[in-house]
Amino acid sequence: MVKAISLLSGGLDSILAVKLVQNQNIDVIGFTCTTPFFNAVKAQAAADQIHLPLMVVDITNEHLQMLKSPRYGYGKNMNPCIDCHTLMLNIAGRKMEEIGADFLVTGEVMGQRPMSQTKQSLGVVAKNSGYADYILRPLSAQLLEPVKAEREGKIDRTKLLAISGRGRKDQMRLAEEFGIRDYPPPAGGCLLTDPIFSRRLRDLISHSEDRRIRDYELLKFGRHFRMEAIGKIIVGRNKSDNEALHKLSLEEDLICSMVDFPGPCVLAPYGNESSIATAASLCVRYSDAPDDTEASVVCLHKNKSVTIKARAIPKDASERWII
Repeated sequence: MVKAISLLSGGLDSILAVKLVQNQNIDVIGFTCTTPFFNAVKAQAAADQIHLPLMVVDITNEHLQMLKSPRYGYGKNMNPCIDCHTLMLNIAGRKMEEIGADFLVTGEVMGQRPMSQTKQSLGVVAKNSGYADYILRPLSAQLLEPVKAEREGKIDRTKLLAISGRGRKDQMRLAEEFGIRDYPPPAGGCLLTDPIFSRRLRDLISHSEDRRIRDYELLKFGRHFRMEAIGKIIVGRNKSDNEALHKLSLEEDLICSMVDFPGPCVLAPYGNESSIATAASLCVRYSDAPDDTEASVVCLHKNKSVTIKARAIPKDASERWII
């Protein structure tokens, strides 16, 4: 039996691509990737809905290596879409060879995205992945050159589609035909497209503080401040932030919290004694301590705890430091 691996984002296009291939009695296995910047939640929900077996592969190490110097640059923020798609297809191609599948499937639609899904960029991605002749795009297949599986008759090209552009009417009609009613909006879930997250990521990389995977995870939580002489300090905004910062903290970090008033968890990654006064002042600033009150702050570093008195750092100073 012919077998295919289909890249599954969880969006409607990727679901429809699977269904079009399955309709030709081809065995399809879903494939999705995870990094600190995107997860498999939507893909898993889509796979469950259409009863598709799903491979979830953590590509963090290869993705981070690519992210720091993408060959085709970034989009509006820190999203290296062309290089990212290339990497995913390369990894999926290796899986294809490993399990003996015949070709790869993606839900890409020609012309849907102005930078990463033009005919030229689709060709660039396919070529650079190393698996150009194995990548089938069922929704736009009739607008593209036939790939090996089509030429060899493993899939009938005449039953594939010629969708192009940013409109969604064809996909919505097709979803109705397939009985697919539950699917997310087309907007992606990649944090690299978020301007605030991207600003924090640039700052992290530029200061060579991305020592561990958890340093990327920390970018998702709290308010981030940068003092060049001291380093970075993160202040939790709410209970869930505080819990996440505690969970991600390491022994070599500096952690501050209020003694007598409700307040945030303050984390200085890899901080030391020189960070204590500023971290404590930020802790008081974002606590419930009355204005101009000297409050007690407990600071923990390398399993040693010290309690100091601190006043809230001036608001204008903290705003200058925010990333």
